[in-house]
This record gives sequence, structure tokens and C-alpha cells, in this order.
Amino acid sequence: MASRVIPVDPFDLVVFGGTGDLARRKILPALFRRFCAGQTPQEARVIGAARSDMDDDQYRHFVAEAIAEFNDHFHHEEDDLQDFLSSLSYVKIDALGDEGWSELATKMHPGRVRAFYFSVGPSLFGPLAERLHSHGMADQDTRIVVEKPFGRDLETARALNRSLADHFSEDQIYRIDHYLGKETVQNLMAIRFGNMLFEPLWNSQYVDHIQITVAETVGVQGRGEYYDRSGAMRDMVQNHLMQLLCLIAMEPPSKFEPDSVRDEKLKVIRALDPVEPEDIVRGQYLAKDDRAGYLEDVGDPHSTTESFIAMKLHLSNWRWAATPFYLRTGKRMRARSSEIAVVFKETPHSIFDDEAGRHRNILNIRLQPNEGIDLDVTIKEPGPGGMRLVDVPLDMTFTEALGPEAENVSDAYERLIMDVIRGNQTLFMRGDEVEAAWAWTDPIIADWETRGSKPVPYESGSSGPEESLMLMHHDGRRWREVRS
Repeated sequence: MASRVIPVDPFDLVVFGGTGDLARRKILPALFRRFCAGQTPQEARVIGAARSDMDDDQYRHFVAEAIAEFNDHFHHEEDDLQDFLSSLSYVKIDALGDEGWSELATKMHPGRVRAFYFSVGPSLFGPLAERLHSHGMADQDTRIVVEKPFGRDLETARALNRSLADHFSEDQIYRIDHYLGKETVQNLMAIRFGNMLFEPLWNSQYVDHIQITVAETVGVQGRGEYYDRSGAMRDMVQNHLMQLLCLIAMEPPSKFEPDSVRDEKLKVIRALDPVEPEDIVRGQYLAKDDRAGYLEDVGDPHSTTESFIAMKLHLSNWRWAATPFYLRTGKRMRARSSEIAVVFKETPHSIFDDEAGRHRNILNIRLQPNEGIDLDVTIKEPGPGGMRLVDVPLDMTFTEALGPEAENVSDAYERLIMDVIRGNQTLFMRGDEVEAAWAWTDPIIADWETRGSKPVPYESGSSGPEESLMLMHHDGRRWREVRS
């Protein structure tokens, strides 16, 4: 099944922080893959902008090395690589001064979409936006892309929104969350709103509870200083998990267009109830074997920042009244796994005897690894000996169901960068959405600080603290096993 690639018009894309880790690992390899797919025209130009001393040839060498390292499983022709590299240039620039800005302005082509990717710290968002205007590079076809963290609380998020709004309108600002670019995340909407089978059952009458899990096997080494200022709540729950919650819980939008979708997501965030302290578990991973514990990784033996969090949430609306949502995310977990499990209620009356057991249908949406969807259905176990029931999955693993082409599906950054060029904001967060998420998150963090709450330890390579298991057990439920 060949995927259809629709080329975009020629554009100029400037990557501020063009020599940084995100550009090297994600942005530049993603642009190359789109170039090889034929979606990026030969006339498009990509300009790296950073503080490093480089000329164009040195930057092209830097990008070629990044592509070799982070596209190692992607087959390409040498001619494609050389053509892509020829579209690159570099400007040494001072984000807080005047150096490089005039040179950058001369590289802009009139009449094209201009996209400026702010792959830098949030403190530079405002200065970059201001200088783009003062040097005449901002017009109605200009778009800016900003990475998380978009603030660390409501106050700083509002300040960032104001600083960007001083120079750009909301329809020019693309707040990127790469989770929303994942193929399976977008399939949430296709599953819900494209199938008559599910949407009538997508409510508290039929759904017992919903679990959202994002588990990582890595620790925070290399990011310790940043992570210890943020923790799992700011780094994962306030943005990634919140976005997944919105897509799974939102009402059907009137149309699949940016503001219709984002209006419904905003309603979900505003419907979230405050979370009781007993419905939250925070944890820190311990040292194991030759791997350091969290405290050693961040270099602070007294840190009270969480590397794991589990929580039970409720939405105050008609669709989800009395249906709990369980969220968890953590470092150094048993397996790398991101999934959403919609657990349906048991049948109201079983016609089978007790030996048949009680069973539930579970719709499991796997975001990574092995992207796909499976639905647990109850059937009779084959063989004689009575009516014994067993749950089996109806499995749609993308690479198996859609063939080899599914292995080459574009990654999140490829899709989202092309959406920026096309001017499609559906998969990007709006300013009021970000602020609403912080308005819900801030009181939780403030309560921890007021009470002097400390995370509980958990063993590296486990499913998290025992207390997180009890969070479910108290309700007569259990977490789905974290597995790769």
C-alpha cells in the first residue's frame, strides 16, 4: 500500500539552535527524509543559525554526520544526500545581539513561506521574535515553531505567550508536541470518529476506566540538571500525557480543522477536577547493578523531584462522569512502552457459570514500540470440556496489517514540520490550551511544596513504586503490565 506524498511549495526554513542536539537528532534527519520522499522541493532552503563558528561547508559536513548517525536504518541514494546538502547554508547569529541578523535577512526569498524553528531555550523565544520583526523577516507568511518546555508554570507560560503575541498572531505560532505527530496518536481520532463501532460506546455507560502509560527504560543521565528542575509532572504529564488525555476524552469536533479540534481539547482540560493528594504517587528510581540512582544522576542527594508519577483523574462532564482516568509515566521502568488502554465494563449479566470467569473487552492503542492497535475480545477456548472463555486480541500491528510501507511511515517531526509549511495547526497546541494545562497543574505542584511531599523509592527495572499498584488495587483494578 503506497502512501501518497503531496509536495509542498518552496519554503525557507531557519533552524535557530541549528547545531544543537534536537536539530542533530530529529529536525535535520526528518527534513532529509521528507526530501528523499519527494515532499520537499529542490528550491526549498534550510538555514542553520547558531553561535558556533562555521561556514556553509562545515555545516553541511555537520548535517551529513547527523544523518549518518540518526538515519542509519533509512536507505537513501548518495545523490539525494548531496542534493539535500546543497540546499543548506549557515549563519552565525547572536540571539541577544545584532551579529548575523542582516546576513540572515539577505537569505530570505520574497513570496515564500518562512518558517523559523526555535530549537532553543524558552528564554530566547521573545528576543528571537523581536529581532525577526526588527530586521524585516516577519510577514503574513511567516510561521514560528516553539519547543517545550513552554513555561514551567502558569505565570511563565502567560509571559511567553505575551512575548510571542507582541510580534506574531496566534495563527502564526506553532507550539510543537512531538507526541501529537505520532501515527498512532492521530489514529485515536480515526478510530473514534471514523468507526460507528466505537463512538456509541465511548462514554461512562460502557467504559470502566482508561489507562495512559508512558514508560521509559532510560534514566535522566545527561539531562539531570534540566530534569531535576522539572520532574515527571512538568516534563511529561503537563504536556505529553495531557495531550493524549484530551484526544481520548474530547467530544467530536464539528470538523477536522485546527480550531474545532483544539476547542474540544480545551474543554477536556477545563473539565478536569482537582486531584486529591491520596490519588497521586510520586517516585524516584534507585541504583541497581552498575546503574546509578536518580539522586546520583542529578547530583543532589536531597532532591525531592519525581522521576515517576501515577495519578487518578476525573472529568466533570456528562460523557465521563464516574469514569476514572489513570495516568502514569516514569524513568527506568521495566520496558519502554507508551500505550492507551480503554477498558470496557463487564457484561451486566453472564449466562455462563463461574468457571467461565468474568471478562472485559480492552481496546489497546500502542504508541511505541510496535505501533498498532489491538482489541481484546472474549471467545470460547477451543476443545471439549465445557464452555471455557478466554480473551484473545484482534491485532492490527501496522507493519503486519499495512505491509512493508508501514515501516517507512513518516516520524512525528517529519509530519509536524510539513504541517508547519502547509499552515495546518491541528496537531499543535494553542496558547489558551497551554495556559489551561498549567492552571490545572500548578495547584498540584504547590500542594507538594506546601506539604513537603517526598517521592517514594522504586527499583530500577520495575513497574514503579508499590504505592502506584495500590492506587489501582484500592479501586479493584490493576495496571496493565508494562511490556515491550
